[in-house]
Amino acid sequence: MVQMSVVQVLPALNSGGVERGTLEVAKELIKRGHRSIVISAGGRMVPELLHDGSEHLECPIGVKSLLTLRWVLPFRYWMSKQHIDILHARSRLPAWISWLAWRGMHPATRPRFIITMHGLYSFSLYSAITTRAERLIAVSETTRSYLKHCYPKLPEEYIRVIQRGVDPAVFPYGYSPTENWLVDWYTQYPQLRKVPVLTLPGRLSCSKGHKDFIKLISQLRNLGFLVYGLIVGGSDLHQKRYTNGLQKQIRSLGLEDIVVLTGHRSDIREIYTVSKLVLSLSTKPESFGRTVLEALSLGVPVAGYDHGGVSEILRRIYPIGLVPFGDLEILREKVICLLTNNFPTVPSTPFYPLQHMLDETISFYESL
Repeated sequence: MVQMSVVQVLPALNSGGVERGTLEVAKELIKRGHRSIVISAGGRMVPELLHDGSEHLECPIGVKSLLTLRWVLPFRYWMSKQHIDILHARSRLPAWISWLAWRGMHPATRPRFIITMHGLYSFSLYSAITTRAERLIAVSETTRSYLKHCYPKLPEEYIRVIQRGVDPAVFPYGYSPTENWLVDWYTQYPQLRKVPVLTLPGRLSCSKGHKDFIKLISQLRNLGFLVYGLIVGGSDLHQKRYTNGLQKQIRSLGLEDIVVLTGHRSDIREIYTVSKLVLSLSTKPESFGRTVLEALSLGVPVAGYDHGGVSEILRRIYPIGLVPFGDLEILREKVICLLTNNFPTVPSTPFYPLQHMLDETISFYESL
């Protein structure tokens, strides 16, 4: 086997589906005897990356500033000295910096350049970097269709669909938390013991549908359902105003201690399993919907708006959970059906196993 040197580039390693996928691919590269390097501004996931055997170069390559262009020449020089085989960008600004560095290298010795499209980015000059790579990975059929709509001249062979996946060993069907975890959890949130809990996972961003979620909890409480709501996800500093707005909405509806903002949590698997239902209410269509797949993998029902990658997953695994976008009335009725035990169970088949995604990605690297 010929060893490959693979560089993955992204803004930071704090949390999220892009970051988790980066670590999963990095770990698989090391497992197969390749060299794995990740370039980012750092974050809470770096220790895990290093523990699994990858290298990390800290560089603010995702900062939206003209000063970020200063990294182009050093990056080009570094790649030429490191004999990199695959350059894989996972976000638009890091992709621009990568491309500017890569295009100045000799075509015979430079790495192969790949970009993964993790989001349904707006059609713009900034997003057009996705057409500059040698090949493009789409994380779902939804993403591929969107790309073809925005860039109809892209040849079919340019786009490779490699759907994201979840490890059934990490998110096993029917999983139950440990007794110690349950004690700690209910010590922190005693009001959640023996009550139906609805959970909305995802970072605190205006596109994640938190306001609809809070309205839903309020309506259900007014109808006599003693449900509680969990909003699980961290926030960036620039989202502080948005977070304050959510807390104000919660107070105005009298939902203090009823809707809980947990902040970032590393025990999302356990939180899913103590939830009666997980929701996905993004106001913008998502490219895939990792949290939806994680919950379904555990056997936890999911209800989500019928658009984007969330629709693609639910249609395949749990179509009863689909809700017309923005229709709070139908959403409420679906949740009531679940609360009264009229929802079917989630199938136990692993529809999107992580290993398939890893095999496809490493095979794609090798083919180039």
